[in-house]
Amino acid sequence: MSSAVVIDASAVLAYLLEERGGEAVLEQIDGALISAVNWAEVVQRAISAGIDDRSLRPSFEALGVRILPVDAEQAELAAHLQGPTRGRGLSLADRICFALAATTGSAVLTADKDWLDLDLGVEVQLIR
Repeated sequence: MSSAVVIDASAVLAYLLEERGGEAVLEQIDGALISAVNWAEVVQRAISAGIDDRSLRPSFEALGVRILPVDAEQAELAAHLQGPTRGRGLSLADRICFALAATTGSAVLTADKDWLDLDLGVEVQLIR
C-alpha cells in the first residue's frame, strides 16, 4: 500500500469548512492525492458556500495535495465498480475516488461511514 492517501471530497470539505474531522485531514494532507473529478466536487461546494475559489487550488497544492487527471484504467475500473456498489448510493465521483486509490495502492480518507462496509480491495480511513 502506498504511503499517500486518496482524499475524498468529503474529507477535503471537512478541512476546508472547518468541520469535525478536518484536523485528521490536515495530518495526512501532505502528499495526498485527489482526482480532478473529486476536486470539481470540492470547488462546486466551496462556491456554494460562498468561498472564493480562485486561491483554492494553489492553497491545497501548497499543502502537498496532488490533483490528478482520471486515466482510462481508472475510468474503466470506476465503471466496473457500479455493479458491486449498486444500491449503496455511490456516485460516479465516489467510484472514481476508489479507482484512484486502487490503481495507486493507496487508502481512501473520507467522512462517509458507509464506505467502511464496502469490500472493494481498498482500505477506507474515516476522519470522524
